[in-house]
Amino acid sequence: MSPRLDEPRTPIATSASTHEPSVADVTLRTYGPDAAAHEAPAPAVSPETQPLPASAAFAGVDDLPPIPPQETFGDMDAVDARVLSRSLFARLETLEEGTHAHAYVRNTLVELNLALVKFAASRFRTRSEPMEDIVQVGTIGLIKSIDRFELSRGVEFPTFAMPTIIGEIKRFFRDTSWSVRVPRRLQELRLDLAKTSDELAQRLDRAPSVSELSEALGISREEVVEGMTASNAYTASSLDAQPEEEDGGEATLGDRIGYEDHGIEGIEYIESLKPLIAGLPHRDRQILSLRFVANMTQSEIGEELGISQMHVSRLLSRTLVKLRRGLTLDE
Repeated sequence: MSPRLDEPRTPIATSASTHEPSVADVTLRTYGPDAAAHEAPAPAVSPETQPLPASAAFAGVDDLPPIPPQETFGDMDAVDARVLSRSLFARLETLEEGTHAHAYVRNTLVELNLALVKFAASRFRTRSEPMEDIVQVGTIGLIKSIDRFELSRGVEFPTFAMPTIIGEIKRFFRDTSWSVRVPRRLQELRLDLAKTSDELAQRLDRAPSVSELSEALGISREEVVEGMTASNAYTASSLDAQPEEEDGGEATLGDRIGYEDHGIEGIEYIESLKPLIAGLPHRDRQILSLRFVANMTQSEIGEELGISQMHVSRLLSRTLVKLRRGLTLDE
């Protein structure tokens, strides 16, 4: 564990050949001869005081404890990170935005608190998005928190920053993870429906109905149905993808999609016509059978029944009108 930043440190002896650059040296190299307009002269460093690193001197943070190298921030103790963060925030409030010193302290705070972003991102590790993308989005929330944080509020920075970091990650999923873009209102309604559905399922020991969800959320049944329909747009699968339960089979999701069978319509008509045909006279049923089952012409039917072709045509037309009227009345 790294040493506490607020513990006293022993003086470090420096040899004559080793020269630690002072604030004035680095300021002169950075800003040029007109550095006086940017930084005040640095106080003399006494032998009892440990000299600051060149990076801290460059930032003008001469009133802070030494800043460890950024590559060691990940190994820093949480208490030490909080102490150093408070010191950096105090210094950041005194620096003018847009200066090199302000940018250095701000970037140091970002590097120092990246552990907060990784901790928040770990809550979403089960999502399909790469963890690197989630960390990047969370870092944006961290930067926003640093820019808005004020020591005068008396709140620890992790407590202040965590809601912003998580909110930024959730916004990222809301805007990018839906397969089909739906309005934000429906996205939030989907979350409410999922949460309420789980609660009601535990209480009722069954899946809740639309009416129960509507009453629990205080919305109409139409809105509940709309939210359920919008939930289908969250994820999408390729029609060429094989189902997970398939064991080496070649069937795809596209093979399982139903199609419209036009023969079903004919079956419905036949079932509806059966009682109507049964109520016809014997000769009319015989004419229908010879015409539409045996596929005989009207002349052949006339010869079969011993009547004229014209008589067959009149009987057939009358029968079809009667059947058509019976189907219309049923509908």
